[in-house]
Amino acid sequence: MSLFPYPFTAIVGQEQLKLALIISAVDPAIGGVLISGEKGTAKSTAVRGLAFAAGRKVIEVPLNVTEDRLVGTLDLSEAVNGGVKRFEKGLLYDADGNFLYVDEINLLGNHTAGILAEVIASGENIVRRDGISYSHPCRCIPIGTMNPEERSLRPQLLDKFGLFVNVTGENDVDRRTEIIRRRLEYESDPKSFCNKYRSAEEQLAESIREASQRLASVSVSEEILRLIALTANKACCEGNRCEIILTETAKALCAWRGDDNVSENDVAEAAKLVLPHRMRSAPPAENIAEHEEQSDSREETPPDNVQVQSDTPQSEAADDNNIGKSHSDTEMAGEELPLSAESINAAGKNGGSGKRSKTIANDSSGRYVRSTVPHGKCRDIALIPTLCCAALNRGSRTPENGMMLAVRSSDLRQKVREKRTGATILFVVDASGSMGAKRRMRAVKGAVRGLLSEAYRKRDRVGVVSFSGKGAQILLSITGSPELARKCMDQLPTGGKTPLAAGILQANELLRAERIRTPDALQYLILISDGKANIPLFGDPFEDAVFMAEQVRSSGVGAMVLDTENSYIRFGFAKQIAEHMNAEYVRLDDISGTAVEENVRSFIN
Repeated sequence: MSLFPYPFTAIVGQEQLKLALIISAVDPAIGGVLISGEKGTAKSTAVRGLAFAAGRKVIEVPLNVTEDRLVGTLDLSEAVNGGVKRFEKGLLYDADGNFLYVDEINLLGNHTAGILAEVIASGENIVRRDGISYSHPCRCIPIGTMNPEERSLRPQLLDKFGLFVNVTGENDVDRRTEIIRRRLEYESDPKSFCNKYRSAEEQLAESIREASQRLASVSVSEEILRLIALTANKACCEGNRCEIILTETAKALCAWRGDDNVSENDVAEAAKLVLPHRMRSAPPAENIAEHEEQSDSREETPPDNVQVQSDTPQSEAADDNNIGKSHSDTEMAGEELPLSAESINAAGKNGGSGKRSKTIANDSSGRYVRSTVPHGKCRDIALIPTLCCAALNRGSRTPENGMMLAVRSSDLRQKVREKRTGATILFVVDASGSMGAKRRMRAVKGAVRGLLSEAYRKRDRVGVVSFSGKGAQILLSITGSPELARKCMDQLPTGGKTPLAAGILQANELLRAERIRTPDALQYLILISDGKANIPLFGDPFEDAVFMAEQVRSSGVGAMVLDTENSYIRFGFAKQIAEHMNAEYVRLDDISGTAVEENVRSFIN
């Protein structure tokens, strides 16, 4: 950390972010803050500034951290030189009682994210590896920052954060000008700039200490408890973790404002921080309709927490001592509180977990995340864990050729590597006259466009095979380029009979060739048809289609069948194809690009 970090009280705007960080410092048991937003919005500056003011350290977890460095491991020096088992502390040991900060946490590897989720939830780091057994408390304040455009966060880790804040850049010209002015002043002379805010920083630290001490005396009435339960219920949150954290956050807000009894305003303010990332689905339609008018009126009113700061640093310092304390006069009816969760749902929307984006590598490529006992020949030796194992057995071995340490085959440990990969999604579309072909092709075109809009960050590739007339054709070779997709799908031929078997055959061959080029990519075949085959490949049209579906099944490709049959009498041919293909079956009543894209995203994520 810099000797003179940018003062927390000198940050212009971002009142919701500053309030969330302060509340997490008042009551670390809340579970820290997940900060989502674009770059350059003072996310990391605010975290470091508050930590310095509150007298805590910021322990940073780099994205390329190994398991040894994160959780700790055997002290190799002690083991080799003295044959002593001694624990070498990791980052989590230093994080106890401090801020554990992960920038771009959504880009963490699955294994590392899993470790963090477990430690944050339990408050304890338990290490049993390399011949040692050690545990220590890790009651940290986790702070994660992320840019949702790059990748979403795993749900298992997302729920471990107590609070969520979505930050955006300042739009007010006066504020943007003040940000520039202060930053230039800080860069010119950090020490003088920090001295200007020293009094405000000291008062902030004292206010946090007082609020933490007052927390134990804050009471919650039965009416407020029922209001909290109603709020979480109307927000469609799963489980009871939400109510507990909502209660603790409301108590911390109450203590921060110097009160002893939690009010409805505290619950309303807490809901804005606790609910966004926990809302698994939209509230019931009747609830939305019931409060539609109130929601519209709130959207037209500027947020209460936006306060234009004075250009005079002295007056700003006085205002900064009351960060987040300007809401106590807000009037809000109790019955409106549950809707406050609904009104902030947009700020906390998150996509799929993205677990398909990283896989365990079977070769020496990818990032080293941990070690394991090799099965068979060890091809990628993990040196430090191997030496640790040898050192632990040193006392029972006779030195060979004067060597200080003898390494035997039983000591060998192999690296486990993780690499980022994507998905290959191949649409197989019925373009024949047996269905609304033009409408179907337009829907696929829209779905392809939507999926490729995220191709860069998710490394996905999409292709399209259509079948009609006498055979099948590749409309779009497997690609990650939205521009190429637009050009290739500009003209979409339709009409004719239904050579279903030929379409599946063409898709299977295309995916087989793609597996040679990108063996690590996960492959998905999306068949969009009513299943009414009438052109044979070998003999009977439908039996041929069943045979080709079984070939897809044996290849191990993930498959989905979107059934577009919409006649009064349903024959169920597409469902039979899905069963032989071992595919997920969906009856698609809404023929649109959005419906196709949503079904595919749900399937592959």
